[in-house]
Amino acid sequence: MIRQGTNIIWCKGCGLYSVFNSVNKILENEKAKVAVSGIGCSGRAAGYFDFDSANTLHGRAIPIAEGLKRANEKLNVFVLSGDGDLLGIGLNHLIHCARRNTDLTVICMNNFIYGMTGGQASPTTEKGSITKTSPRGMEFEPINAQGILIANKKYFYARTTPYNIEHLNECLKKAFAHKGFSFVEVRGPCITNARRILKKTIPEITKPYRDVKFVEENRILEDDECGVNFRV
Repeated sequence: MIRQGTNIIWCKGCGLYSVFNSVNKILENEKAKVAVSGIGCSGRAAGYFDFDSANTLHGRAIPIAEGLKRANEKLNVFVLSGDGDLLGIGLNHLIHCARRNTDLTVICMNNFIYGMTGGQASPTTEKGSITKTSPRGMEFEPINAQGILIANKKYFYARTTPYNIEHLNECLKKAFAHKGFSFVEVRGPCITNARRILKKTIPEITKPYRDVKFVEENRILEDDECGVNFRV
């Protein structure tokens, strides 16, 4: 549910609406739930949920969430933030929280750019993309969140998109039910900056089928030896 009196200011068409709605439905009957977020568009979610939440410093959502969980193991603590916050500024926290297999669910809204601050390159910006901070095209390969997490013997990783609600719901349900650290990467472009900036080098980025097709073509296989690498 949306916190009473709250005015949601995400852009029209943003995939965060789908993620927000899905999380609310899944946790509807969960009493002891806490949302934690960092800074950025995704970070606004903490103030929109009609239950306990914490909006933290940039890159510090995971350590705050882990502290809450360790202080009260009965809490259902989850993190909802973006690729810049979780895979850039807060990457060290992600790596070590996953290594400790803390019972948290981390939802990463990966929109391939720093959206709220105007369209700078993020850790997941695709190679060759022209952004405000890569005017001659991004020269580095994007971070592979799955590749980082599979370094652990026990892990949960799922990849989905806000454009396939059924698939999104299934991934999030599995993640919340998992006992231990779980990470869900939700791939969907920043609608505003994709049209304004990224479309120059990736014309198809604003098309929903692009990420749906990527998820379908890059299916994740289960590996019992490594814990859970969610396959849908």
